[in-house]
Amino acid sequence: MVGRVAGGRVALTEAHRFANVPVRVGGVLHWDVLRLHRGVLTGLRAAAEEIGGPPAGVGIDGWAVDYGLLDASGALIGNPVHYRDARTEGAAQRVWARLGPRELYAATGLQHLPFNTVFQLTAARGTPAFAAARRLLLVPDLLSYWLTGEEGTELTNASTTQLVDPRTRNWSAAVAGALGIDLGLFAPLRGPGDPAGVLLPDVLDELGLAGEVPVTAVGSHDTASAVAGVPAVDGDFAYIATGTWSLAGLELDAPVLTEDSRRANFTNELGVDGTVRYLRNIMGLWLLQECLRAWSEAGAPQRLDTLLRDAAREPGLRSVVDAGDPAFLAPGGMPGRIADFCRRTGQPVPHRPAEIARCVLDSLALAHKLAVEDAQRLAGRAVSTVHIVGGGARNALLCRLTADACGLPVAAGPAEAAAYGNVLVQARAAGVLGGGLAELRAALAASAPPQRYAPSGDAAPWERAAARLAGARGGGAP
Repeated sequence: MVGRVAGGRVALTEAHRFANVPVRVGGVLHWDVLRLHRGVLTGLRAAAEEIGGPPAGVGIDGWAVDYGLLDASGALIGNPVHYRDARTEGAAQRVWARLGPRELYAATGLQHLPFNTVFQLTAARGTPAFAAARRLLLVPDLLSYWLTGEEGTELTNASTTQLVDPRTRNWSAAVAGALGIDLGLFAPLRGPGDPAGVLLPDVLDELGLAGEVPVTAVGSHDTASAVAGVPAVDGDFAYIATGTWSLAGLELDAPVLTEDSRRANFTNELGVDGTVRYLRNIMGLWLLQECLRAWSEAGAPQRLDTLLRDAAREPGLRSVVDAGDPAFLAPGGMPGRIADFCRRTGQPVPHRPAEIARCVLDSLALAHKLAVEDAQRLAGRAVSTVHIVGGGARNALLCRLTADACGLPVAAGPAEAAAYGNVLVQARAAGVLGGGLAELRAALAASAPPQRYAPSGDAAPWERAAARLAGARGGGAP
């Protein structure tokens, strides 16, 4: 994405889009990180052509928890393992045998997800690759390293490893020591806005560029950049960053580390400008993406626009699934797994694609409602607006259902919030913009005003669906 910032406004242009396709080798699911690096280089070349010269800066954001291992020469030791791989099965129990879930949460504030980096490191311990590793770089930092030759660990992504204390915003030596993890594997911490090096001469040669092109650390966890890219004009908002995942919660000044917060499975991840992203992970549009893939592989591909139009005509809240259930984490067979959940919980079983799509979107809206309500209760904060950013902001049905479920107005957009947040942090670091998050968001709100959705005012069907879902899981938290 090419970002242009001038006159207190920001504009984005897509320069290049490329696929991110995992690869299974020897029974292990990997990221094809060299393909991603090639996509980055092709994108930088396209961006330079779009601009007519080298960019004023580069920033990289991506997903969390996954990493690459480097040997003593700085070479990558194998492709990074995908967080949806099964290698972490049983790893949490091994971690909890050393440091219980209550103690781990009190120290790090991170929600339990079976693929958190501490569990991946526990699963990797004893392997030849791990034994040969001199350095561990989270995926955005790995891509930055290949561009600059400089190693670093950006803080917003580091906070997803479950090895950072959200109060000190530094590594937790106590947690690492209890789990036998050598913090020396990690490169020095750096925060959003810090310099991350300049493009290497061989990278410049490959791109056909000359001169110094700085790389800036941004909120390298894409959700950190997306939350920075929320066009809020006041502070009493909840956000839902939608895409493959839905990350729903509040922006806070301090973490919430209570036992109630842990039991509700809320996470305290670090954000831009000393903020805390207090949120719950929800499966998100992954559920629908996997259904679309399954139907296509079965020879019955669905057009998304037609599917959503038909889903809007289906009866609402006929069946809902728990969008936090680990049963939906792995790829493959998603329509069948949704049907199994409904069958197991005594609900009508959806069969037609439109029925299944409506079940997914109702379930996501219900999960959004529960997360926003729980976040307010646990943090002692009330909100007046829900901002939906990311790819789901383009899904009018999901936005409308979320407004109805939450009983709050929804402001939807921008869809490319992570790219906006990335560019805004770079622009401020370069001195093109000034001020804090409020000033950055004001520039964004003036540049990309969101679409508004008003709630219907009828909360009763959503309350009944929430009670039905709570009964299905025995009244427990997600």
